[in-house]
Amino acid sequence: MNMRTDISQALDLVETAPIMSERRVSLIGGLMVAIGPISLALFTPAMPEIVQAFGTTEAAVKMTLSLYFGGFAFAQLVCGPLSDGFGRRPITLAFMAIYLAASVLALMAPNIETLVVARFLQGVGAAVGVSVARAVVRDVFTHERSARIMNMIGILLALGPAIAPTLGGLTMELFGWHAIFVVMVLLGVVVMLVAIFALRETVTRDLSRIRPKALVASYGSLFRSPYFVLCCLVIAGTTGAIYTQATVLAFILMERVGLTPTQFGVGMLMQTANFMAGAIVMRIFMKRFGAARMVPVGLVFVAIGSIAMAILLRTYEPSFLLVMVPVGIYAFGIAMISPAMMTAAMAPFPENAGAASAMMGFFQMGAGMVGGAAAALMGDPVNALATVIPIMGLLAILSWLIWRRLPEPSLMARLKQG
Repeated sequence: MNMRTDISQALDLVETAPIMSERRVSLIGGLMVAIGPISLALFTPAMPEIVQAFGTTEAAVKMTLSLYFGGFAFAQLVCGPLSDGFGRRPITLAFMAIYLAASVLALMAPNIETLVVARFLQGVGAAVGVSVARAVVRDVFTHERSARIMNMIGILLALGPAIAPTLGGLTMELFGWHAIFVVMVLLGVVVMLVAIFALRETVTRDLSRIRPKALVASYGSLFRSPYFVLCCLVIAGTTGAIYTQATVLAFILMERVGLTPTQFGVGMLMQTANFMAGAIVMRIFMKRFGAARMVPVGLVFVAIGSIAMAILLRTYEPSFLLVMVPVGIYAFGIAMISPAMMTAAMAPFPENAGAASAMMGFFQMGAGMVGGAAAALMGDPVNALATVIPIMGLLAILSWLIWRRLPEPSLMARLKQG
């Protein structure tokens, strides 16, 4: 008992004098996490136009999203552990350089094949934002302070994709779809400047962590933890659903409902406004009840949104509200789930936070990639939305029901096992 008390007091002492403040970590983390979704959302209003510009098919243009997800998902498995070994700042700068080069390539793309490659490389570069931001939070804070920062990052994360479709639609109508990638170049420059001048290094350089044997052991320990895997599946079925929706909503709202690119961009504010509302509600009630107790509340909203999609979109011709009300309810629930589940997933792995963050992001973006690919194969985007998203919601709910029965891993238990 005395030993546990000493450890707790030591942890509290460390957290009273962090390397960076909660606000600073929240702002930097929010910017870094947002670059991936912003790069996705900026592009979606231009998808129907790109079909015409390159004389290609919807399926080919959807591949630019699927491979973006693929690059984003798999690159996290690399940049996360690399940041454990080389440090958070140098890996951030290296991968953001890839993102910048890919944005320039997309800007100059002469055909759809080049654009597909550029979008894949953009996903590779943008992956560092999610991996490093979450790892930095875990490096500096734990428990409720970590959950508070994850919640604030979620609010900031919502602001980016909220503005991005509107900005993308206006940019495309005023300057053409090429200008969208100019905006991405500028965004990449901003993130690099923040990494250079505002982000402090939060991990000690240790190249032993990136040796092949160490990497295998690190990921092996994550996969052997049902607690971690089930946390990731909850996140995959909720946050991952947002990325799946991105592959079909533009075609539903612009081609079936008849919105212009600008109207589509403004209309997407409904999804993001609901997410922000959920994040604000979460922040208020988290102080009283704790982050973990808000997860089942969020899952109830996910269930309601899933059921509404599955029934309404199969019964009636799609309209803006018929599509976006269920999407908004689903997003409201996601905001109550993510902070607690992300914190719970990473808490048992302080020694390889980068790898844990990377694997969690792989599940999240991998779900978007698989869901997007399934939606593309189904052909009809309305049927895809009414089928794939409810399945992802069911996955999240079932995973949480199993996860909540598992004992929480502790540092003392891990030491005894070792």
